[in-house]
Amino acid sequence: MSTVSQNTSIVIRLATGADEPALRRLAQLDGARLPEGDLLVAEAAGELRAALGIADRAYVADPFFPSQELVGMLDVRARRLRQEHMGRPDRARARVGLWSALSHRAAIERPSV
Repeated sequence: MSTVSQNTSIVIRLATGADEPALRRLAQLDGARLPEGDLLVAEAAGELRAALGIADRAYVADPFFPSQELVGMLDVRARRLRQEHMGRPDRARARVGLWSALSHRAAIERPSV
């Protein structure tokens, strides 16, 4: 079952400097750090709803919008871009960065007692 309406217009694109305020808002809503480096963003019905770091796959998303599918779409596009522009060692470094980001995110979401 789709979480994004079939009538919702989705745009996947590279983030620009003009997206900075919306990206900061997303990070604040998500309670996560904004990914570093080049970002892909997903707009749904003209609103920025998710952003994903191309190199490390770290993401932020609007928790008040069903954004799981959007993050998946961003990941597919980022994977293609990485394959086109990154060598094997670069992709390995990106995976290590992702694991670090996910570990950090998990520690924030589930602090130890």
